[in-house]
Amino acid sequence: MSKRYFDDWIAAYMEYSSRSEAPDKFHLWTAIGTIAGALRRCIWIDMGYFEWTPNFYIIFVAPPGIVSKSTTASIGMNLLHQVPGVNFGPDAATWQALASAFSNSTELIEMPDGKSHPMSALTISSSEFGNFLNPNDREMVDLLVSMWDGQRGVWKKATKTMGDDSIENPWINLIACTTPAWIAGTFPEYMIGGGFTSRCIFVYGEEKRHLSAYPKRTLPANFTEIGQQLVHDLEIISQMRGEVTISDEGVAWGEAWYEDHYRNRPVHLSNDKLAGYLARKQTHLHKLAMVIAASKRSSLVLQRSDLEAAEALLDVIELDMPKVFERIGQTDVTRASVDISAISRTHRKITVHGLYQKFAYGMAWKDFQEALTGAVMAGWVSQRQINDTLYIFYTGDENEPPIAPLENKASEGKCDSAGTGN
Repeated sequence: MSKRYFDDWIAAYMEYSSRSEAPDKFHLWTAIGTIAGALRRCIWIDMGYFEWTPNFYIIFVAPPGIVSKSTTASIGMNLLHQVPGVNFGPDAATWQALASAFSNSTELIEMPDGKSHPMSALTISSSEFGNFLNPNDREMVDLLVSMWDGQRGVWKKATKTMGDDSIENPWINLIACTTPAWIAGTFPEYMIGGGFTSRCIFVYGEEKRHLSAYPKRTLPANFTEIGQQLVHDLEIISQMRGEVTISDEGVAWGEAWYEDHYRNRPVHLSNDKLAGYLARKQTHLHKLAMVIAASKRSSLVLQRSDLEAAEALLDVIELDMPKVFERIGQTDVTRASVDISAISRTHRKITVHGLYQKFAYGMAWKDFQEALTGAVMAGWVSQRQINDTLYIFYTGDENEPPIAPLENKASEGKCDSAGTGN
């Protein structure tokens, strides 16, 4: 096995992607999903009754056109496409397409002890999550739930045109992109909190980390060479084989963490919609620790530092997880209050009339007023009368005016027709 170029593949990838506008956490989890795709089902942690394998369902969630979700994911996936032995599944799945992709990916992997390990591993990159998954397709959802666990066994599916498909040790690694509105409008409330969503890593973003109109002009002269080196190291990572063990110090840390996790649930994740995720956080943590370890070395031993690093990365994304599901179960008025906050965040200052025009779905003026009042009472936006015009300010602006009660002119609809202000 040749020598790696980088001591830490994830750190090198973060530098490689640093000229992109998307938030750091989007690039970080792209790197994680990329390494997972290279590892496939070639390594695992044996827990006796079950195994943990390093696959993820990573879902980037952001308003459309804000943080370039699909472009961000493609940076890592383009590198992964160059690694021999890595198979990709369809980004818009049907039963037939998925079964065919599994059949084409089946192979025997030789382990260090000389034995062969059958595997049908796919990485799926979907720029539009809605094209890949219909939440109302219970069979598809149940399939993804069962495959996330990465357990050994045979998957069988009867199809009308292909007979019975039998796939040995199927394994899926998924990275997909969507918006809060799609989740709110598509996922039934009963699906949140367990099943599929509890197995997902939702990475939420709503702001660019910086502006880069022409990123190519800022790339280093050896950018292409760095990409080739990253692919080289991914190939080395893809050759890792066998059972992953945990050091004694790592086991001691894991036992203490496990007890604390169940005795002291974090307050910001107390919502029932996140209960299922918390129940599976130990699994998420160990899947992630395997990737972190593989990023740095080819040893099949997890150290305490790998587990601690995994915990820290999960803690960061959990801070924004409630935002992913906050619209589910909301009324139209409550949802409109959230929309008002998002629109105001983009414009910073906008007239009430201009804000109302943004609601293309034809909300009644009375309901809009109620939603606006809700956004003000929540502290998301503030109002100020300037001459004959009522303006809405996003409260993140340090120069925002104090929150004021709604003026009568606003309730009468007498607003400036100019739209936004500067």
